[in-house]
Amino acid sequence: MSTANPQPLWQPDPERIAKARITRFQAWAAEHHGAPAEGGYPALHRWSVDRLDTFWKAVTEWFDVRFSTPYARVLGDRAMPGAQWFPGATLNYAEHALRAAADRPGEPALLCVDETHEPRPVTWSELRRQVGSLAAELRALGVRPGDRVSGYLPNIPQAVVALLATAAVGAVWTSCAPDFGARSVLDRFQQVEPVVLFTVDGYRYGGKEHDRRETVAELRRELPTLRAVVHIPLLGTDAPEGTLEWSALTAQDTEPVYEQVPFDHPLWVLYSSGTTGLPKAIVQSQGGILVEHLKQLGLHCDLGPEDRFFWYTSTGWMMWNFLVSGLLTGTTIVLYDGSPGHPDTGAQWRIAERTGATLYGTSAAYVMACRKAGVHPARDYDLSTVGCVATTGSPLPPDGFRWLHDEVREDLWIASVSGGTDVCSCFAGAVPTLPVYTGELQAPGLGTDLSSWDPSGRPLVDEVGELVVTQPMPSMPIHFWNDPDGSRYHDSYFDTYPGVWRHGDWITVTSRGSVIIHGRSDSTLNRQGVRMGSADIYEVVERLPEIRESLVIGVEQPDGGYWMPLFVHLAPGAVLDETLLDRVKRAIREQLSPRHVPDEIIEVPGIPHTLTGKRIEVPVKRLLQGTPLDKAVNPGSIDNLALLAFYEKLARERA
Repeated sequence: MSTANPQPLWQPDPERIAKARITRFQAWAAEHHGAPAEGGYPALHRWSVDRLDTFWKAVTEWFDVRFSTPYARVLGDRAMPGAQWFPGATLNYAEHALRAAADRPGEPALLCVDETHEPRPVTWSELRRQVGSLAAELRALGVRPGDRVSGYLPNIPQAVVALLATAAVGAVWTSCAPDFGARSVLDRFQQVEPVVLFTVDGYRYGGKEHDRRETVAELRRELPTLRAVVHIPLLGTDAPEGTLEWSALTAQDTEPVYEQVPFDHPLWVLYSSGTTGLPKAIVQSQGGILVEHLKQLGLHCDLGPEDRFFWYTSTGWMMWNFLVSGLLTGTTIVLYDGSPGHPDTGAQWRIAERTGATLYGTSAAYVMACRKAGVHPARDYDLSTVGCVATTGSPLPPDGFRWLHDEVREDLWIASVSGGTDVCSCFAGAVPTLPVYTGELQAPGLGTDLSSWDPSGRPLVDEVGELVVTQPMPSMPIHFWNDPDGSRYHDSYFDTYPGVWRHGDWITVTSRGSVIIHGRSDSTLNRQGVRMGSADIYEVVERLPEIRESLVIGVEQPDGGYWMPLFVHLAPGAVLDETLLDRVKRAIREQLSPRHVPDEIIEVPGIPHTLTGKRIEVPVKRLLQGTPLDKAVNPGSIDNLALLAFYEKLARERA
């Protein structure tokens, strides 16, 4: 397919370009830091990666980042991994997130929406008061900088308060959504040994109440480091014995005290699974997230105090952390706790309407589901405030772009973005001053030295290659938890190209500078933006005595769908009947996540492995995507090549 000269689907008009914050930033950076005054975004991007130190210094000045002690230089050590940002500086993320409370105390910081779709505001002053009260109570419980604080919480205001209070204390936040089963949560939280657990008694989803008290009791038993458990009665139940009441901890009128921590002090732990072993516990820093998110939200997403920012997410996905950072730009953020399709497929559009969202973010899968269901957003909802619809989680297919353009508004900025939990940000995506081409991300982000490389490390243009980042970003992990020698961190991103971040996505960088994402080049399972490693699935499925071994694959489809089959090799005498199918699905739903129940469960004669005994997921995925056998796998690396014939035949039949 030629990417040479298509017509843009959308172009910003001169007025929009002139008003964009990124335009004003470029003019200011030209005056103060030698950025190019002409040449628009491409020139600004080139400067931002050629003059990385100067660019990030400019970002901190433009957004008035408050360093309580100054930095010695912007970038100490440039090596990846291990880049050292703003050595000597101290600051606090929560202090920046609550700055708008001083100027706009009575305006909403949060708009909280449940399945009734009625927004409830939490003002800046009330948010600040609750954070101050809770931070003081955490300190009284003995929580100190570096301690871990965990949340088993839906997307509710209490989760935002708990994150900000944790950051104010200098402790380290980590969260899972309450649709995660106990084993999934423990695989994550046991690694980081939290001292406090915030939890709900249950949650509402799809018009039903889901009681989680038994799961919470199991978490309490299996997390011996807990000093306190805080009960949030979302379903109205009494606090279990030995727990603290949320209302008591947030009742005081207390000025927040912000611990001033080093720039690289841990802010939170996110989890992204490899294909073997426990989920990776990714640690990102207070300063790194602060400056990266100010850049991403304030310049790329063009958000400021007059905006309302809604992204459909859960606390188990990095997009929730990204959404909370909307507070950094003084933006009102919209928290939706509920099913994305309740009571009908148009639910998210109704929420965008009722909250006056100016930037509405969702998953590519939801856009395609709306298209399939015959939803007509502009006809059925007042979306006059929505200037941008952004999508992530998987690549938005060309049909999705065209549907948004036709069914929402012709003058709609469609921002397909792509990044990762690993950096809690975008590598490429939204630029308010550039045209949008169907099926493409507008450009790499500022300060992100992104390329597409072939296997020998040669940059490619208009060809598919590996997504690499050749210079450090401030929000790259400072380390993984429980990875003392850094080997797991190194092996996750830097084993293919030494000193260069390889992300695991196939991309094309076009000659126009836009980016096309082709899906994962590794075998992480990615459902609705929530990633899970195959090892999680295997652990649960293979506890069933009838299953000898299994193989799970996530396959991006040409129409934007995502097919996730589970292949099972049965024990002698076992039969894959309806009873066993139901038990497998129930085990995954209850112990891991309802999102990761496979689309099909298929019996196979055996599971192929490498010669060292690892299941070969990527070659099977490539076979299922139509790659010929001789190109999908190195025959000399497989223990039983004949087994691959089954998957090759299945791919032909599906095609």
